[in-house]
Amino acid sequence: MSTASTAGGARVAAVSSNEVYSFTKPTRESITLLEGLGVEGDVHAGVTVKHRSRVAQDPTQPNLRQVHLIHRELFEEVAGAGHQVEPGQLGENVTTEGIDLLGLPVGTLLRLGEDAVVEVTGLRNPCLQIDNFQHGLLKQVVSRDIEGNLLRKAGIMGVVHQGGTIRPGDTIEVTLPPTPHIALDRV
Repeated sequence: MSTASTAGGARVAAVSSNEVYSFTKPTRESITLLEGLGVEGDVHAGVTVKHRSRVAQDPTQPNLRQVHLIHRELFEEVAGAGHQVEPGQLGENVTTEGIDLLGLPVGTLLRLGEDAVVEVTGLRNPCLQIDNFQHGLLKQVVSRDIEGNLLRKAGIMGVVHQGGTIRPGDTIEVTLPPTPHIALDRV
């Protein structure tokens, strides 16, 4: 593994969880990550998949989506298209600042605060619920690059590698996996 570093002032901007299925998650003063499970008390915590569409496909699949992280900078980007989005409203558990989440490779370790470590598994695959939240928002978080490749911008997913409590203002330390790096894909 490469040496860990704090990603240029990267920090936790907000934390959110919800004990019931709902598109949005209320912000909290803190959340506790449980190793191998996810966010304590969150409906998506567990060893196997908890997202309804994934459960319908195969409920025995491993849960590679225990923790959902979104960069606050996305909220600023979609504001330019007239969308007002606040932390937790897109269903994320952790809202970050100052880190290029989408540019991280699979297997990156993110130390959030003093103890919690999340291993990055892939990209969130945005769904129509985003348009149900705010009409036209899905088009802002899913687009195509100049070659026609699909770009998913609605955050990343991870599994809890090491438990711990995280709060807004906590630093984020990044440890990249060994090369060659594998680009993120939807999980």
